[in-house]
Amino acid sequence: MPRSSNTQGAIYMTIAMAAFSAGDALSKSVISEMNAGQIMCMRGVITSVLVYLIARQMGALRSWRIILKPMVAIRVLCEILAAVTYITALGMMPIANASAILQSLPLVVTFGAVLFFAEPVGWRRMLAILAGLVGVMIIVRPGADGFTLAALLCIASVLATAGRDLATRSVDPDIPSLMITVITAISVSLFGAILAPMLGGWQTVSAVSFSHIGLAAVLVLIGYQCIIVAMRTGDISFVAPLRYTSLIFSALLGWMFFAEVPDNWTVIGAAIVILSGLYTFYREAKRHGAQVAQQSEPRTPV
Repeated sequence: MPRSSNTQGAIYMTIAMAAFSAGDALSKSVISEMNAGQIMCMRGVITSVLVYLIARQMGALRSWRIILKPMVAIRVLCEILAAVTYITALGMMPIANASAILQSLPLVVTFGAVLFFAEPVGWRRMLAILAGLVGVMIIVRPGADGFTLAALLCIASVLATAGRDLATRSVDPDIPSLMITVITAISVSLFGAILAPMLGGWQTVSAVSFSHIGLAAVLVLIGYQCIIVAMRTGDISFVAPLRYTSLIFSALLGWMFFAEVPDNWTVIGAAIVILSGLYTFYREAKRHGAQVAQQSEPRTPV
Protein backbone atom coordinates (compact mmCIF):
# COMPACT_ATOMS: atom_id res chain seq x y z
CA MET A 1 0.00 0.00 0.00
CA PRO A 2 1.54 3.34 -1.00
CA ARG A 3 2.29 5.78 1.78
CA SER A 4 0.58 9.17 1.82
CA SER A 5 2.70 12.27 1.29
CA ASN A 6 2.23 13.20 4.96
CA THR A 7 3.43 9.80 6.15
CA GLN A 8 6.52 10.04 3.96
CA GLY A 9 7.19 13.55 5.22
CA ALA A 10 6.86 12.36 8.81
CA ILE A 11 9.34 9.54 8.24
CA TYR A 12 11.88 11.92 6.70
CA MET A 13 11.40 14.38 9.56
CA THR A 14 11.96 11.64 12.17
CA ILE A 15 15.15 10.49 10.42
CA ALA A 16 16.32 14.11 10.31
CA MET A 17 15.75 14.55 14.05
CA ALA A 18 17.62 11.32 14.82
CA ALA A 19 20.53 12.41 12.64
CA PHE A 20 20.68 15.90 14.17
CA SER A 21 20.47 14.49 17.71
CA ALA A 22 23.32 12.05 17.06
CA GLY A 23 25.35 14.81 15.43
CA ASP A 24 24.77 17.05 18.45
CA ALA A 25 25.88 14.24 20.78
CA LEU A 26 29.12 13.86 18.81
CA SER A 27 29.65 17.61 18.90
CA LYS A 28 29.06 17.59 22.65
CA SER A 29 31.79 14.98 23.03
CA VAL A 30 34.41 17.43 21.67
CA ILE A 31 33.07 20.71 23.07
CA SER A 32 35.74 20.67 25.79
CA GLU A 33 38.49 20.80 23.15
CA MET A 34 37.13 23.51 20.83
CA ASN A 35 34.51 26.22 20.79
CA ALA A 36 31.11 26.05 19.12
CA GLY A 37 32.18 28.21 16.19
CA GLN A 38 35.10 25.94 15.34
CA ILE A 39 32.84 22.88 15.57
CA MET A 40 30.25 24.47 13.31
CA CYS A 41 32.85 25.52 10.76
CA MET A 42 34.71 22.19 10.66
CA ARG A 43 31.52 20.17 10.55
CA GLY A 44 30.06 22.48 7.95
CA VAL A 45 33.12 22.33 5.69
CA ILE A 46 33.10 18.53 5.70
CA THR A 47 29.34 18.49 5.09
CA SER A 48 29.72 21.02 2.27
CA VAL A 49 32.39 18.94 0.53
CA LEU A 50 30.39 15.72 0.86
CA VAL A 51 27.10 17.14 -0.34
CA TYR A 52 28.81 19.01 -3.16
CA LEU A 53 30.40 15.80 -4.44
CA ILE A 54 27.09 13.95 -4.14
CA ALA A 55 25.19 16.74 -5.89
CA ARG A 56 27.75 16.86 -8.71
CA GLN A 57 27.60 13.09 -9.12
CA MET A 58 23.80 13.17 -9.30
CA GLY A 59 23.71 16.17 -11.62
CA ALA A 60 21.89 18.26 -9.01
CA LEU A 61 24.19 21.28 -9.14
CA ARG A 62 22.77 24.47 -10.54
CA SER A 63 24.07 27.99 -11.04
CA TRP A 64 25.16 29.62 -7.79
CA ARG A 65 22.95 32.53 -8.80
CA ILE A 66 20.10 30.45 -7.39
CA ILE A 67 20.94 32.04 -4.05
CA LEU A 68 19.64 35.30 -5.51
CA LYS A 69 16.16 33.82 -5.88
CA PRO A 70 13.99 35.42 -3.18
CA MET A 71 12.89 32.24 -1.37
CA VAL A 72 16.37 30.69 -1.41
CA ALA A 73 17.93 33.94 -0.18
CA ILE A 74 15.31 34.25 2.56
CA ARG A 75 16.00 30.67 3.62
CA VAL A 76 19.74 31.28 3.88
CA LEU A 77 19.27 34.55 5.76
CA CYS A 78 16.82 32.93 8.17
CA GLU A 79 19.30 30.09 8.76
CA ILE A 80 22.05 32.56 9.66
CA LEU A 81 19.74 34.71 11.81
CA ALA A 82 18.45 31.66 13.65
CA ALA A 83 22.00 30.52 14.44
CA VAL A 84 23.18 33.95 15.58
CA THR A 85 20.24 34.59 17.90
CA TYR A 86 20.18 31.07 19.34
CA ILE A 87 23.90 30.92 20.07
CA THR A 88 23.75 34.40 21.63
CA ALA A 89 20.80 33.30 23.77
CA LEU A 90 22.66 30.16 24.90
CA GLY A 91 25.44 32.37 26.22
CA MET A 92 22.94 34.30 28.35
CA MET A 93 20.53 31.66 29.66
CA PRO A 94 20.39 28.00 30.77
CA ILE A 95 20.18 25.58 27.87
CA ALA A 96 16.99 24.07 29.36
CA ASN A 97 15.20 27.39 29.02
CA ALA A 98 16.46 27.88 25.47
CA SER A 99 15.42 24.35 24.52
CA ALA A 100 11.96 24.88 25.98
CA ILE A 101 11.39 27.96 23.84
CA LEU A 102 12.92 26.34 20.75
CA GLN A 103 10.50 23.41 20.98
CA SER A 104 7.65 25.81 20.25
CA LEU A 105 8.88 25.78 16.65
CA PRO A 106 6.35 23.20 15.33
CA LEU A 107 3.48 25.28 16.65
CA VAL A 108 4.89 28.45 15.09
CA VAL A 109 5.42 26.64 11.79
CA THR A 110 1.88 25.27 11.93
CA PHE A 111 0.44 28.74 12.45
CA GLY A 112 2.65 29.96 9.62
CA ALA A 113 1.35 27.22 7.34
CA VAL A 114 -2.23 28.21 8.15
CA LEU A 115 -1.46 31.89 7.67
CA PHE A 116 0.60 31.73 4.47
CA PHE A 117 -0.51 28.47 2.81
CA ALA A 118 -4.08 28.17 4.10
CA GLU A 119 -3.43 24.56 5.13
CA PRO A 120 -6.42 23.01 6.93
CA VAL A 121 -5.75 22.03 10.55
CA GLY A 122 -8.59 20.39 12.46
CA TRP A 123 -9.16 21.16 16.12
CA ARG A 124 -8.17 17.64 17.14
CA ARG A 125 -4.75 17.89 15.51
CA MET A 126 -4.33 21.38 16.91
CA LEU A 127 -5.03 20.07 20.42
CA ALA A 128 -2.54 17.25 19.83
CA ILE A 129 0.11 19.80 18.83
CA LEU A 130 -0.61 21.85 21.95
CA ALA A 131 -0.42 18.69 24.07
CA GLY A 132 3.00 17.96 22.58
CA LEU A 133 4.10 21.47 23.47
CA VAL A 134 2.91 20.91 27.07
CA GLY A 135 4.93 17.70 27.15
CA VAL A 136 8.03 19.60 26.02
CA MET A 137 7.54 22.18 28.76
CA ILE A 138 7.25 19.39 31.35
CA ILE A 139 10.51 17.88 30.12
CA VAL A 140 12.58 21.06 30.30
CA ARG A 141 10.66 22.83 33.12
CA PRO A 142 11.97 26.38 32.52
CA GLY A 143 12.01 28.69 35.49
CA ALA A 144 9.66 31.65 35.71
CA ASP A 145 12.65 34.01 35.72
CA GLY A 146 14.04 32.54 32.49
CA PHE A 147 12.03 34.69 30.11
CA THR A 148 14.42 37.61 29.87
CA LEU A 149 16.20 39.37 27.02
CA ALA A 150 17.93 36.05 26.32
CA ALA A 151 14.53 34.40 26.03
CA LEU A 152 13.44 37.06 23.56
CA LEU A 153 16.55 36.30 21.47
CA CYS A 154 15.61 32.63 21.56
CA ILE A 155 12.08 33.48 20.43
CA ALA A 156 13.65 35.43 17.56
CA SER A 157 15.57 32.25 16.71
CA VAL A 158 12.32 30.29 16.67
CA LEU A 159 10.72 32.83 14.34
CA ALA A 160 13.78 32.78 12.06
CA THR A 161 13.81 28.98 11.95
CA ALA A 162 10.09 28.92 11.19
CA GLY A 163 10.74 31.41 8.40
CA ARG A 164 13.45 29.13 7.05
CA ASP A 165 11.12 26.12 6.99
CA LEU A 166 8.25 28.06 5.43
CA ALA A 167 10.62 29.48 2.82
CA THR A 168 11.79 25.94 2.04
CA ARG A 169 8.22 25.03 1.14
CA SER A 170 8.06 28.02 -1.23
CA VAL A 171 11.33 27.30 -3.04
CA ASP A 172 10.90 26.53 -6.74
CA PRO A 173 10.32 22.73 -7.01
CA ASP A 174 12.71 22.67 -9.99
CA ILE A 175 15.63 23.46 -7.65
CA PRO A 176 17.05 20.13 -6.41
CA SER A 177 17.01 19.57 -2.65
CA LEU A 178 20.72 18.73 -2.82
CA MET A 179 21.49 22.17 -4.20
CA ILE A 180 19.61 23.76 -1.30
CA THR A 181 21.60 21.53 1.07
CA VAL A 182 24.88 22.69 -0.51
CA ILE A 183 23.96 26.34 -0.04
CA THR A 184 22.83 25.75 3.56
CA ALA A 185 25.98 23.83 4.54
CA ILE A 186 28.27 26.48 3.07
CA SER A 187 26.35 29.22 4.88
CA VAL A 188 26.75 27.45 8.23
CA SER A 189 30.47 26.95 7.56
CA LEU A 190 31.02 30.64 6.88
CA PHE A 191 29.07 31.58 9.98
CA GLY A 192 31.14 29.21 12.12
CA ALA A 193 34.36 30.66 10.69
CA ILE A 194 33.24 34.15 11.66
CA LEU A 195 32.11 33.03 15.12
CA ALA A 196 35.18 30.98 16.11
CA PRO A 197 37.59 33.91 16.73
CA MET A 198 34.95 35.58 18.89
CA LEU A 199 34.74 32.51 21.14
CA GLY A 200 38.43 32.10 21.89
CA GLY A 201 40.07 31.28 18.57
CA TRP A 202 41.05 28.06 16.84
CA GLN A 203 42.36 25.05 18.77
CA THR A 204 44.45 22.04 17.73
CA VAL A 205 42.23 19.07 16.95
CA SER A 206 43.09 15.49 17.95
CA ALA A 207 42.51 12.54 15.61
CA VAL A 208 39.67 11.22 17.77
CA SER A 209 37.93 14.59 17.88
CA PHE A 210 38.32 15.00 14.13
CA SER A 211 36.70 11.58 13.57
CA HIS A 212 33.79 12.66 15.77
CA ILE A 213 33.41 15.87 13.80
CA GLY A 214 33.61 13.94 10.52
CA LEU A 215 30.85 11.54 11.58
CA ALA A 216 28.78 14.44 12.86
CA ALA A 217 29.18 16.09 9.45
CA VAL A 218 27.77 13.00 7.72
CA LEU A 219 24.82 13.00 10.12
CA VAL A 220 24.22 16.71 9.55
CA LEU A 221 24.20 16.02 5.80
CA ILE A 222 21.56 13.33 6.28
CA GLY A 223 19.58 15.64 8.55
CA TYR A 224 19.71 18.57 6.12
CA GLN A 225 18.54 16.49 3.21
CA CYS A 226 15.79 14.69 5.10
CA ILE A 227 14.35 17.85 6.64
CA ILE A 228 14.24 19.58 3.25
CA VAL A 229 12.50 16.59 1.66
CA ALA A 230 10.11 16.39 4.63
CA MET A 231 9.09 20.04 4.36
CA ARG A 232 8.60 19.72 0.60
CA THR A 233 6.65 16.45 0.78
CA GLY A 234 3.90 16.58 3.40
CA ASP A 235 1.64 19.22 4.89
CA ILE A 236 3.73 21.46 7.12
CA SER A 237 1.08 21.35 9.85
CA PHE A 238 1.40 17.56 9.97
CA VAL A 239 5.15 17.11 9.44
CA ALA A 240 6.44 19.90 11.71
CA PRO A 241 5.27 18.40 15.05
CA LEU A 242 7.52 15.40 14.42
CA ARG A 243 10.39 17.66 15.46
CA TYR A 244 9.40 16.72 19.00
CA THR A 245 11.01 13.30 18.44
CA SER A 246 14.40 14.98 18.78
CA LEU A 247 13.75 15.08 22.54
CA ILE A 248 13.35 11.33 22.62
CA PHE A 249 16.52 10.72 20.63
CA SER A 250 18.48 13.21 22.72
CA ALA A 251 17.35 11.56 25.97
CA LEU A 252 18.38 8.12 24.73
CA LEU A 253 21.78 9.32 23.51
CA GLY A 254 22.37 11.21 26.75
CA TRP A 255 21.62 8.08 28.75
CA MET A 256 23.73 5.78 26.54
CA PHE A 257 26.85 7.93 26.13
CA PHE A 258 26.80 10.56 28.88
CA ALA A 259 25.10 8.69 31.76
CA GLU A 260 22.32 11.29 31.81
CA VAL A 261 19.33 9.48 33.29
CA PRO A 262 15.97 11.21 32.65
CA ASP A 263 13.95 11.96 35.78
CA ASN A 264 10.28 11.11 36.26
CA TRP A 265 9.06 14.46 34.92
CA THR A 266 11.10 13.96 31.76
CA VAL A 267 9.59 10.53 31.25
CA ILE A 268 6.07 11.93 31.75
CA GLY A 269 6.72 14.77 29.32
CA ALA A 270 8.21 12.41 26.75
CA ALA A 271 5.15 10.14 27.05
CA ILE A 272 2.86 13.10 26.34
CA VAL A 273 4.94 14.06 23.30
CA ILE A 274 4.86 10.50 21.96
CA LEU A 275 1.12 10.12 22.52
CA SER A 276 0.37 13.42 20.82
CA GLY A 277 2.49 12.34 17.85
CA LEU A 278 0.73 8.98 17.64
CA TYR A 279 -2.62 10.74 17.74
CA THR A 280 -1.69 12.99 14.82
CA PHE A 281 -0.74 9.85 12.88
CA TYR A 282 -4.11 8.34 13.78
CA ARG A 283 -6.01 11.43 12.62
CA GLU A 284 -4.03 11.55 9.37
CA ALA A 285 -4.66 7.85 8.69
CA LYS A 286 -8.38 8.32 9.35
CA ARG A 287 -8.57 11.41 7.13
CA HIS A 288 -6.62 9.70 4.34
CA GLY A 289 -8.84 6.61 4.61
CA ALA A 290 -11.97 8.75 4.31
CA GLN A 291 -10.57 10.46 1.19
CA VAL A 292 -9.73 7.11 -0.43
CA ALA A 293 -13.20 5.78 0.36
CA GLN A 294 -14.83 8.87 -1.12
CA GLN A 295 -12.75 8.65 -4.30
CA SER A 296 -13.57 4.94 -4.75
CA GLU A 297 -17.30 5.42 -4.16
CA PRO A 298 -19.25 4.17 -7.23
CA ARG A 299 -20.85 6.90 -9.29
CA THR A 300 -24.43 6.77 -10.46
CA PRO A 301 -24.62 6.39 -14.25
CA VAL A 302 -25.91 9.50 -16.03
